[in-house]
Amino acid sequence: MTTLNSSNTLSSTFYLSGIPGYEEFHHWISIPFCLLYLVGIMGNCTILHIVRTDPRLHQPMYYFLAMLSLTDMGMSMPTMISLFRVLWSISREIQFSTCVVQMFFIHTFSFTESSVLLAMAFDRYVAICHPLRYATILTPRLIMKIGIAALLRSACAMIPLLARLAFFPFCHSHILSHSYCLHQDMIRLACADTKFNVIYGLVLISVLWGMDSLGIFVSYVYILHSILKIASREGRLKALNTCASHICAVLILYVPMIGLSIVHRFAKHSSPLIHIFMAHIYLLVPPVLNPIIYSVKTKQIRQGVLYLLLHTKISSTMM
Repeated sequence: MTTLNSSNTLSSTFYLSGIPGYEEFHHWISIPFCLLYLVGIMGNCTILHIVRTDPRLHQPMYYFLAMLSLTDMGMSMPTMISLFRVLWSISREIQFSTCVVQMFFIHTFSFTESSVLLAMAFDRYVAICHPLRYATILTPRLIMKIGIAALLRSACAMIPLLARLAFFPFCHSHILSHSYCLHQDMIRLACADTKFNVIYGLVLISVLWGMDSLGIFVSYVYILHSILKIASREGRLKALNTCASHICAVLILYVPMIGLSIVHRFAKHSSPLIHIFMAHIYLLVPPVLNPIIYSVKTKQIRQGVLYLLLHTKISSTMM
């Protein structure tokens, strides 16, 4: 009984890792991470503010863009506190319950972002293939339902996976590989049969991300089919340009995700720096680059950003 209690006590606390071999440079390494988080938060908050305040942007495309900004922040911000606690040498400890909550938010918003990208692909399909029915198909009510369904689908799918962690004994190492908690990292430390978690996790990724990516692919098959029917070259280019930002957002999410999965599956014995590097790219690149891409490629967002900057500058000058 004493041994069991000791094991349970030990399993309640885990230790996060920074960047192995570079501990003495952690304070310097925190600077670019801090800048990336600031750029991501400011960029996504700017997108949300512009969509909320500009009546011209109260359209389905921009509502989905606002959802993308929310999921970007939801995916990256849960890692921020634990990352800087490690890099600033405040504490490496994290309680099991906190770790599970962090995992829930990271993985839930990761799956939700994939669903939002599918919804944005459907938006582009309707806009290009059925432009006359665009407003009647993508009503505000339907958009709200899509957003809620995407979040609930991802959250409910994660509950069985994370609930089982409470029953696992962690009797060996309690040192995690990253500065935040990931499910695939946690089950590696469990002293129990984790077959259900491994199989369920693979099925979850295959079904959710597989269905979303297949839906995006099918949408673009129909979109390209419709674009090729447009007679003028200018018209084809204009139609393709409306999809450019979304295509970039899809690549920004899926390429690092596939890279991270390949590293975890086929490069288990490679340098820990590769795993850490890929994990940070996966969580930080989409929130940082998506607002930049949409600000550059989307005229209405670009105008909103310029108006916001110039209006703020004029107001500060007058004061």
